[in-house]
Amino acid sequence: MKYVYMLQSESYPDRYYVGCTIDLKKRVSEHNRGESAYTKKFVPWSLEGYIAFSDHAKADKFETYLKSASGRAFAKKHF
Repeated sequence: MKYVYMLQSESYPDRYYVGCTIDLKKRVSEHNRGESAYTKKFVPWSLEGYIAFSDHAKADKFETYLKSASGRAFAKKHF
């Protein structure tokens, strides 16, 4: 399975991050330890939602969509 996930910064609630991984728990933990260049300035993070895909290509496409303008609007409405 591959997961597309959305994080929200607890320190800066207007900050969100969308990512994709095969190990969700490990990846969220890495974000909270400051191991990601983009997310380390906004720790701690909480997991707002995720979707599991058996097709990794579809997961990558959905992540790309969520990072687009229409995808961000979709995420705000549904997460």
